[in-house]
Amino acid sequence: MVNKLAAIGLLFGLASIASSKVVGVNYAIEQKLSASHLSPQATNDIANISQRTTISTGREHHEDVLAAQSSTADYDPRKLYPPHYLSIPIDHFHNESKYAPHTHDTFPLRYWFDAQFYTPGGPVIVLQGGETSGVGRLKFLQKGIVYLLARATGGIGVILEHRYYGTSMPLGDKAMTTEGLRFLTFDQAMADQAYFARHVVFEGLEAVDLTAPGTPWIAYGGSYAGGFSAIIRKIYPHVFWGGVSSSGVVEAIWDYWAYFEPIRVFGEPKCIATVQKITNMADNIVIGLKDTKTTADLKTVFGMANVTHDSDFMAIISEGIIGWQNQNWDPALNDLSVERFCGNVTSQEIIYEDTAALNETVYELLKKGGYESEALPLAVPLLNWIGWLHHHTVKHCKVTQDQCFSQHNSTFYRQDDIKQTWRAWPYQFCTEWGYLATGSGVPEHILPLISRTSTMEHNSIVCVEAFNITSPPYIENINKHGGFNIAYPRLAMIDGDRDPWRPATAHASPFNETAINRTSTTSEPFILIENAIHHFDENGLFANQTVQGKDILPPQPVRDAQAQIVSFVKEWMVEWETEKARSGMVTQTPEFYPEL
Repeated sequence: MVNKLAAIGLLFGLASIASSKVVGVNYAIEQKLSASHLSPQATNDIANISQRTTISTGREHHEDVLAAQSSTADYDPRKLYPPHYLSIPIDHFHNESKYAPHTHDTFPLRYWFDAQFYTPGGPVIVLQGGETSGVGRLKFLQKGIVYLLARATGGIGVILEHRYYGTSMPLGDKAMTTEGLRFLTFDQAMADQAYFARHVVFEGLEAVDLTAPGTPWIAYGGSYAGGFSAIIRKIYPHVFWGGVSSSGVVEAIWDYWAYFEPIRVFGEPKCIATVQKITNMADNIVIGLKDTKTTADLKTVFGMANVTHDSDFMAIISEGIIGWQNQNWDPALNDLSVERFCGNVTSQEIIYEDTAALNETVYELLKKGGYESEALPLAVPLLNWIGWLHHHTVKHCKVTQDQCFSQHNSTFYRQDDIKQTWRAWPYQFCTEWGYLATGSGVPEHILPLISRTSTMEHNSIVCVEAFNITSPPYIENINKHGGFNIAYPRLAMIDGDRDPWRPATAHASPFNETAINRTSTTSEPFILIENAIHHFDENGLFANQTVQGKDILPPQPVRDAQAQIVSFVKEWMVEWETEKARSGMVTQTPEFYPEL
C-alpha cells in the first residue's frame, strides 16, 4: 500500500515487503528506502502492505532473512554476536511540548559488539542501524567496514539499533500508534546514541570505562544513518570524536524527483532512452489524451485492466528501473533486476511468445501516444516490457488487482498495532525527511524515467491516511545543521558517484547547484567512489572470498576508499592521543546537550 515512489526509504535499500495475502507482489518502504533503505536487502517481510511502489531508505525485514543475506550459513552473524540491551529514556526532551504527554519511562535499546581486537586506548566504532532491524547490519561487524576499522585501530565494533526498529520499541504495544510515534524524531534518536556512548558497559569489559568522552567514539552510518552520523558529530562533538557519513543524506528534500537523475545519467544509454520514450508514451495517453478507452487499452495490454486508479497502474509499470539502488559490488548482495529489465527492453527479439498477439495493439498505442514515427523500433521493447512485468509482478497477484497494486486503502492505513512496523519510516519521512520520488517534479525539458502521474499528492497518501498529516514535513529541522554543505573537523563524507541518493548528499553537485565540491583533507575527508552506488564502502568479504585480477573483489575503487577510511581514522586517533597529552580529557557536558 505504501508506494515505492512515495518515499525513497533511505537505507536505504529498497524495502520490498510482501503482503501476507499476495506474496511477491505487495511491497512497501525500504529502506532508504531501503534502505530502507535504502544497501540492498531481502524482499519478503513482515507487513501486510498492498503496493509495490515505495522506494525506501526505510526497510524492515524478517531477521532470519537479513541474517541469511549477511553471510553464508556457516558464518551466521547472529551466532557470533548475541544481542545486548541498554535501558534508554523514551523522552530526552521534557521541555519540548511536541512530546507531551511526557514520560520518564525507558525502553531497551538493542546493540551488538565485537571486542576481539580491543587494546587499551582503542576507540569505539559505532555503526548506527538506521531505519531497519540492526540484525541487517551485523555483516558490517563481521566482515565489513566496522571489522576493518576495529582491527586497524585496536577498537571495539558496535552495531546500535535505532529506536522503533527491530526490537527497540518504546511504549510497547502502543509504539506504532500515531500518538506513540511522537517520540520517533531525529533529535530523540540522536540523543539515544549520545546517551548510549556515555552510559554503556560492555559485557566482559566491566572493569574498563569505555564511555565518552574519556574514550574516542567514532560514529559511522550509511544512507539515512549516514546523515545521522554526520549531524550527530556536529551536535554532540564532545561525545563523538569523529564521524563517517557513507552515502549520507544530509539534505532533507520533500519532492525528491532528482532520485532518478544519477540513473538517467549513468544507466545504459539504450535502456534509459527506451524507458523514457515508453513512459512518455504512456503519460501522453493517460495525462494528455485523457481518452477512457485508450487508457483502458493501455492497462489491458499490460495485464492490469482492473487497476482502478491510473496513478497506481503507472507506478507499477514504472518499477523496472527501481532496482538500480540495490545493485552491489558483492555478488551475494547484488540485485540483477535492472540488468535483466534493461536486457528485455533493449532486445529487438520478442522474448515472451505470448506477447506477439499484442503486436497490433502495441503499434496503435505507440501511435496514439505520440511515437508513430518510432513505432517499429519501440514495438518489440514494449512487448518485452509487458512480458517482463507479467512474469515479474502481475501474475503473482492472487486477489483483486486493487488489493495488490493500489495505494488507496484507508482500512489498511488505519491499522496501528505493534505488528504494523511498516509505519515507522513513513512517519519519519512524513514528519521530517520527505524524499517523495516523483515524476511530476522532473523539469519539462527532461523525459522522466517514471510517470508524471507520480505526484506529491499521490505519493503522500500514506501521510494523510495513516497519520492525518496534511502539511509538508519539517525538513528545516534537518537542514538547519548545514544540509549539503555540513562540515566539521573529523567528519568524513563518502559517497558513490552513481548513487540515486547522491543528489541528497554532500556530493550532490552537479545534480544540485547549491552543493559545493570540496577538497578532501585528513580532517574532513571528501571521497567520491567511482562506479559506486549506495554505501559501497560498508560491505566487506572474508579473506577467502576476495578475488584478484580482472574480476577483482572488492573492486579497486572500493578497496581504495576503505584504505583511505582506515588511514584517516588512524590519523584521528593520533590526534586524539596528542590532544589527550596536551590538555587532558574533556569530561563536562555542554549546556546544549539533552538530559544524559
